[in-house]
Amino acid sequence: MKRKVKILGTGSYVPKRIVNAQEIDVIIGKTEGWSEKKSGVKQRYFVEDETASYMGAEAAKSAIEDANISLSDLDCIISASGTNEQAIPCNAALIQKQLGLEGSGIPCFDFNSTCLSFVTALDMMSYAIDQRRFQHVLIVSSEISSVGLNWSQHESSILFGDGACAFILSHSNEASGIIASKMETYSEGAIFSEIRGGGTKIHPKNYSEQSANDFLFDMDGRAIFKLSYKKLPDFLEGLFNQTGLTVQDMQMVIPHQASKSAMNIIRKKLGVKEERFMSIIENYGNVIAASIPLAFHEAIRAGKLKRGDLILFLGTSAGLSIGGIILEY
Repeated sequence: MKRKVKILGTGSYVPKRIVNAQEIDVIIGKTEGWSEKKSGVKQRYFVEDETASYMGAEAAKSAIEDANISLSDLDCIISASGTNEQAIPCNAALIQKQLGLEGSGIPCFDFNSTCLSFVTALDMMSYAIDQRRFQHVLIVSSEISSVGLNWSQHESSILFGDGACAFILSHSNEASGIIASKMETYSEGAIFSEIRGGGTKIHPKNYSEQSANDFLFDMDGRAIFKLSYKKLPDFLEGLFNQTGLTVQDMQMVIPHQASKSAMNIIRKKLGVKEERFMSIIENYGNVIAASIPLAFHEAIRAGKLKRGDLILFLGTSAGLSIGGIILEY
């Protein structure tokens, strides 16, 4: 049964610093053009003095304006990110403070399923909105990848960028809603994408020169793609079997912006034309959990989506997890 939830507004924020592919080539010591050819990323944004909560709050302000509501209308704030500004409190509480709502009592909590965090938050919170537990929910994905990249891992480090995107969700009395959703996790792939340090297993107090790489992002992109590509057909069959729809009924497929080559292979596998497969990786890179909502936001800004369109959100994340949502915008 369709969950009656409507995306009232969207907003985004990117850092001031633009980092082009030529600068990345210098960082990793490659010839000019190498990183763009490998990743498909022409430019991305890296933070200078911005924090994740600041970026999230700025994206939230834009989404609130787009939704034509006020800060006082919010009754829940969700952070859906794969990176944390600090260990505690949760990112959502820090975003609340940045918004000047520190005395409001609005509940704040985080969802973290790495690159699928936004999709997971949208999925889970849609049930609460459908049952009218909340009236106006703010979901924010604010990601800073640049501080944790391992530049010795050339093929993964060249993919990522920083940025934030926010959605305002409310109950819908119209056709808008989530038609179907699904998530699967295969922890056989857990070691393919990790930051091992920073938690209780390898605590920061035990940081040393020998353990330095444990505190940086470690990814085997080929292994992730191989496993996810193997699982994807059955996953999509299970997702669409909940509906009377097919991928071809979608006006737009919005994938996680993992890498340009991976997205091209997936698009061809799905049989989706380029104009119905939203890619923003050239100008933003992989912005972790902000990738899917940012691509959706850009599709709206470009006039590629209208109310009533059917959309597939589809992505993978560390875990290894696969997630998807079919929604009517």
